Parts: sequence; structure tokens; C-alpha cells
Amino acid sequence: MSESRSTDTSRTSKAADSSGMDEFGYAQTLDRSIGKFASFAAGVSYISILTGVFQLFYFGFSTAGPAYAWSWPIVFVGQLMVALCFAELAGRYPVAGSVYNWAKRLSSGTWAWLSGWLLLISSIVALGSVALALQITLPQLWDGFQIIGDGTGPYDFAVNGVLLATIMIVISTLINAFGVKLMTKINSIGVFVELIAAALLIVALFWHVVNGPDVLFDTSGFGQEHPMGFFGVFLIAAMASGYVMYGFDTASSLGEETKDPKKTAPKAIIRAVTASFLLGGLLLFGGILAAPDLSDPKIGSADGGLQYIVLSVLGGPFGKAFLACIVVAVVVCTLAVHAAAIRMMFAMARDNNLPFSRQLSKVDPVRKTPAVAAIVIGVLAIIPLIVNVAQPAIFTILSSISIVLIYLSYLLVTVPMLRRRFLKKWPLPDDGSEVGFSLGKWGFVVNLLAVLWGAAMTLNLIWPRQEIYNSVPPFEWYLQWGGVFFVGAVAVAGILLYRLKIRHQTGVLAEHAAAVAAHPSSGPPSEPVLRERSGIDTRV
Repeated sequence: MSESRSTDTSRTSKAADSSGMDEFGYAQTLDRSIGKFASFAAGVSYISILTGVFQLFYFGFSTAGPAYAWSWPIVFVGQLMVALCFAELAGRYPVAGSVYNWAKRLSSGTWAWLSGWLLLISSIVALGSVALALQITLPQLWDGFQIIGDGTGPYDFAVNGVLLATIMIVISTLINAFGVKLMTKINSIGVFVELIAAALLIVALFWHVVNGPDVLFDTSGFGQEHPMGFFGVFLIAAMASGYVMYGFDTASSLGEETKDPKKTAPKAIIRAVTASFLLGGLLLFGGILAAPDLSDPKIGSADGGLQYIVLSVLGGPFGKAFLACIVVAVVVCTLAVHAAAIRMMFAMARDNNLPFSRQLSKVDPVRKTPAVAAIVIGVLAIIPLIVNVAQPAIFTILSSISIVLIYLSYLLVTVPMLRRRFLKKWPLPDDGSEVGFSLGKWGFVVNLLAVLWGAAMTLNLIWPRQEIYNSVPPFEWYLQWGGVFFVGAVAVAGILLYRLKIRHQTGVLAEHAAAVAAHPSSGPPSEPVLRERSGIDTRV
């Protein structure tokens, strides 16, 4: 009898350990079904080179000309430093809401909560801005997609973009609410199409090269009226590249739903950012070298851009086919951004760290996905679109704000990580637990570069430039400073919300606590125990 009870206990313990979630204090409530390619695809689809490169090429080109393309490798080097730090963390903590959960283990409760809060708001804004990319491609694919007006009116472009984006967000909400298997299946197919299309498009563009490499260094006419010359406009144009290469942490944010996540997630993060750099860079340079006429104003306009170059070079059905692939990329990118936002909301809610946490952390018992969070994220993403419906510069405004927030949230991880390295408290001593990735002796240098890069890029992006935050009339000072005001308001509101209310209730909800925390004989866990198991240090 004793032997039987021991065997049962062993089996129960093994079953609990198999998910790996009990070491973080959580029960396995999500569906662990994501494989290696699907994990890689999640990171690639969030970065989505066909979405980002094609969405803001016109902005970068119109601001700094062909030479703006050199911002791409510069942004890659900086973001690679961040990705390597994240890969090291993913090798230990592949948990939903990755940035938030990493900050919990590296810093204080306030710092950790703020990192999750900023990334959550950023993801919601980014969801809307990514869906808006449909407006840049669909009407060029078929003019019937210009539902509002004929595209010549002052607000036709923005209003129609909001309509298409809203439809896309509704579709994304339904797919994400249905379950992670459907989402990752669609996402993986979409990423496969995107990678093949990108490779073929690169070959086609380089096959039709008409410009010499010297055009990539042409700065004539750009920056002449700027106080800092070409460097000043280059910093502005760099936003077009900075917008694309982020979101690689999504592979880890889906860690609770990934098989063997401590090994899979770090590799997926590094491969996603590297593959995106290679393909995206070749697209940028290939498009510029293949452009029939670089002086054509259509290349630097929102309704032209790289799409216009592709149609001009390839023409006919081939050009249209590649534009259709860009639409596929926008769709899967929207799905990935939505999925990441859902995991962040779920992760914070199950720690009772959001208003209405019990509802937001609810997991559908059949589909094993946070359906309520999926719907709430979808609704919230549509609101900023409606608010900015009459703003022709809606693309650059929303894009810039979302980037600033995500760079800040990344800093809230890399800064305390660097501090711990300096104090010799990271990497953690070997405690026998599995470690999927380590930077070894290069850790401090990589981490330092990640912090310096993140701080410099955040300052560059939030700088109240008229070209970004108030590029069309009426020219008002409060519009130009709108990005600073919005980011400041989000940060201050978040800190006040946490300090005055949330921190007094934080703790893993009973339905999400690991079995050892919810053992019947121990009774309901007290609030201090919940705080300890959530991994949150409630000090300032």
C-alpha cells in the first residue's frame, strides 16, 4: 500500500514537473502545442519584414533619400544586443508576458509592473498601427479596396485605413480567441509564404538592378535645411528601420505554449531577428538599386513607396502577386502582435496585477486560451484608430508612439539586468535547473551595449520633431509634443495605479497557482505567500 502511494505521488510529481510551470509558481493552464518552427514563426511574424519594410519605406526614403537604408544594419546591431540578453533570460524563464516576468526576477515590483504596463500599451497601439499597413498595399492591389472616397480627398487615405484596420483587428480577435493551435497554424503558413516571397522578390529586384551602388551614398538635397545636416534627417529616417526590428521576445512570451521552451525560445529569438535583418536589408537595398527613377516623388509618398517600385519593376501579375504576399505578411503580423498582447495581459492578470484580473486571466476550458483578454485587446486597439481617424499622419504618429513605449519596456529589463551583472548577481549560480542559453564572458559587454543602444534610440524616437508628430497642418506646439505627453501620461498613470492600488492586491490568483501552492491540506494561501510565489519583490 505504501509502495503504491509512493508510486502515485511520484507520477503526480512527474506530471506536475513535465510542464515546467510549477518552478515559476504557476499551474499549466495554457495549451502547450507550439513546435520549433511555430516558435520561430511567432518572432518572425511580429517583426514581419514585408509589413514593416513596405509600410515605412516611403517615410525613410522621403526623409533621407536612398542613404537611409544604412539605418537598417545599424538598428540590427543594436537590437541584436537586446535580443541576446533576452535569449539568455528566455533560457531560464520562458513564461507568458516575458518582459514583465523577466523584470520581476531582476528588479522591484514597481519596475516590473511598469515594464509590463508599457509593453501592454505599446502592443495595443502597435496592433492598430500594423493593421493600418493594409491601407498602403490593398488599394494598390485593387482600387476596390479604397472604400472611402477615391483616395484624393484630404482624409480618404486615413479614414479608409482605419476601416480596413478595424476589419483586420476583428478577424484577428476571432482567430486568437479560438485557440493558439489555429493562430499558430495560420501564422506558420503565413510566415512560410512571407519568407518564400521575400526571397523571390529579392532575386527579382536584383535581377532588375539599374542603379549603381553609388546611389546608396547619395545625400544630395537631404538635410540641407536641417541644423544637423544629413545626420539630423538620418536620425529621423532611422525610425523606419527601428519600427521593424522589435517584438522578437514574442517567441518567449509564447513559452508556456511551446515544447521544450528553454531551448526552443532562445534560438527562436536570435534566428528571428537575424533572418529578418538579412531578408529585410536585401529588400531595402534591392528596391533602391532597382528603382527606375529615384527622383520619382511617388517613391516618397504614402500611397507609393516600395510597393510602387515593385509594381514599376515587375509590373502586371507578378507585381500584384508580390503585393498579395505583403497582405499575407500584414495579416500574420497582426495575429502575432495580438497574441503577444494577449499573453502580456494574461500574465499580469493572473498575478492580480490589473483591474478585473480574474476576468482577464480566465482561460477557456476547452480551447485553453485567454479568450476574454483577446476580445479586450481587440476592442482597445480600435480606440486609438478612431481617435486619429481624421489625422492624415496617423501612420507615423502611432508607429512612433508604440516604438517609444516598447523601447522603454525593454530598457526596464536590460538596465536591472546590467545592474545585477555589475553586482555579480547575474547570471544566477548553478542550482541544477536547466539553462537554455548563456552569453558567458561576453554577457557584460553585450548587456552594456544593449542599454546604451536602447537609451539612445528611445531619446531619438521620443524627440518632439515636427516631421513625425506634427507633419501636416495645423502646426501646433502641443501636437508636436504629443508623443512626449502621451508617453509621460502612460508612465505616470501606470506608476500611480500600481503604487496606490495594484501593489496592495498583487499575488497569483488561486486558479493559476501551482499545485504545491494550492494543496488542499494547506488551506487558502495568504497574501504574502501569493506575493512570494508570483516572484514579485514589492519594494520600490
